[in-house]
Amino acid sequence: MKPLHDLAPGDELPALELPPVTRAQLALFAGASGDHNPIHIDIDFARAAGQPDVFAHGMLVMAELGRLLTAHVPIEALRAFSTRFAAVTRVHDRLTCRGTVVAVETVDGERRARFDLSVTDQAGEVKLVGGATVALSSI
Repeated sequence: MKPLHDLAPGDELPALELPPVTRAQLALFAGASGDHNPIHIDIDFARAAGQPDVFAHGMLVMAELGRLLTAHVPIEALRAFSTRFAAVTRVHDRLTCRGTVVAVETVDGERRARFDLSVTDQAGEVKLVGGATVALSSI
């Protein structure tokens, strides 16, 4: 990847390919986040709710996407980060996080890059979409 201060529309961050989602990961995220909704950790509860199994917290998927950004951009350069959940992420899904520069602009005297972001599973199903704005002048 080229240096961040040289980013241009169309440039992509190197994809972040993750190992399969595990039940242990869901339990650990529940503890770390304080989100103990049983739909994410109790298979009997999930089945009673009409689901075949537990599924990942949406915020876990968003956190993984945040890892993509912070692997390449210092946290202090992040100006905005937003997402929309598109589909349920199941246990054993293998997620890939991607980011593409869609614009480079100057805002309030600061050079910034805007990214389109996405998370897909092994079948290409989109799990999450979003965007981020990063200050290039502070990098």
